[in-house]
Amino acid sequence: MSLTGLTASELAAKLAAGEVTSVEVTQAHLDRIAAVDPLVHAFLHVDAEGALAAARQADEDRAAGKAASPLAGVPLALKDVLTTTDMPTTVGSKMLEGWMAPYDSTVTRKLREAGVVVLGKTNMDEFAMGSSTENSAYGPTRNPWDTDRIPGGSGGGSSAALAAFEAPLAIGTDTGGSIRQPGAVTGTVGVKPTYGGVSRYGLVAFSSSLDQPGPCARTVLDAALLHEVIAGHDPMDSTSIDQPVPQVVEAAKQGASGDLTGVKVGVVREFSGDGYQPGVQRAFDAAVAQLSKLGAEVVEVSCPHFDYALGAYYLIAPSECSSNLARFDSMRYGLRVGDDGEHSAEQVMSMTREAGFGPEVKRRIMLGTYALSSGYYDAYYGQAQKVRTLITRDFTAAFEQVDVLVSPTTPTTAFKIGERVDDPMAMYLADLCTIPSNLAGNAAMSLPCGLSDEDGLPVGLQIMAPAMADDRLYRVGAAYEVARDAEQGGPLINRVPKLEAAV
Repeated sequence: MSLTGLTASELAAKLAAGEVTSVEVTQAHLDRIAAVDPLVHAFLHVDAEGALAAARQADEDRAAGKAASPLAGVPLALKDVLTTTDMPTTVGSKMLEGWMAPYDSTVTRKLREAGVVVLGKTNMDEFAMGSSTENSAYGPTRNPWDTDRIPGGSGGGSSAALAAFEAPLAIGTDTGGSIRQPGAVTGTVGVKPTYGGVSRYGLVAFSSSLDQPGPCARTVLDAALLHEVIAGHDPMDSTSIDQPVPQVVEAAKQGASGDLTGVKVGVVREFSGDGYQPGVQRAFDAAVAQLSKLGAEVVEVSCPHFDYALGAYYLIAPSECSSNLARFDSMRYGLRVGDDGEHSAEQVMSMTREAGFGPEVKRRIMLGTYALSSGYYDAYYGQAQKVRTLITRDFTAAFEQVDVLVSPTTPTTAFKIGERVDDPMAMYLADLCTIPSNLAGNAAMSLPCGLSDEDGLPVGLQIMAPAMADDRLYRVGAAYEVARDAEQGGPLINRVPKLEAAV
């Protein structure tokens, strides 16, 4: 198998054993990007020179007995919403085209300190607003399973890079499902850690009470290894949790034994039925049956207020977006239009925002500004926050009965590019199952649970755990992954169609 076909843990083992160098691994992935990314468009910026320099440093450190972490020398794709001093941070927007940040995000810094090699920055829906990566100002990313289809969003670039074997690891951010939904439709693993478990410092904010960076990978163990690198308390983030990082790697290794005896799994009643693609429902039902075979006790759990999560989210997130994006005023950094001495500051600001923000960003800013306006704040934003409290209580009650909750990650498989661009509500429904965990702040994972028998496309299994019990995700996820691979003849990701001939 080529180096690009190996998992991150397999590459780490080869690097530790001296069987391969980080420079060789990095160059193999850069070559893969050059070969297939003209079609996939997972990356907005590839830093070949910087990546190879980091790889050489990782090799030198290892030779001196100073490997920074188990993932030292392993390449990674970084979502273009986290600041980097050596590459542009555009957030998929013309508003920040070519912008070089003056500081690294905490996630970026931790990756560098761990010796992880950053290959480049991945495409995304503008300011992380979308479920398809079609809202990027730099064009859509394509799903490697079917390049006429979306790779999910907002982090479709990161998920597509994994599925196209352009990188063994990636970083995403999850505000309403932007790690998990792309993971589901590309047959990869994506984890939204507990809110506050991974620092948001240097993350260009969309919705500050919901945004959370997290690991993306092709296996549960790889996600756990990356999770341990990026997690932990950060005094630069006031919402960062000052507690030890859950033992996610140990949990993944324990889960790989395939025994879930004593684990109680709750199937969320509200996430099934009408609106769910039959092939998705059948794949999910088969996954639940597999969990039962592994020894888990499976029960149905009702979370009645989950039905109101979508509406609450689309008041809270746009409200916070309207506040956060006010900083893009053309005065301090980023795009500036009309600065010719003939226009007032207000006119320059207005012209810049008209030119710099795309349609979806404008839609959400207007929704949020309206919801926060005088006379409407209590009726909209205030009520949505009350619903958020009820959803959090649903989770609390559910986790008194079970260890984890499960559901489909998203109601359908990947849809065709362009199919939902003129129907915002249909687009928003892609995050129906993922939004509650963001509102409550608890941990959640998506991992592949098979291919739909209707269209042969990946289906995601979502696992949800209480706040700071992220290790439960990895134990249950790893156990299911091993059983799934044994039953279905190997990892699903190996069935991705060959891309080279299509380029």
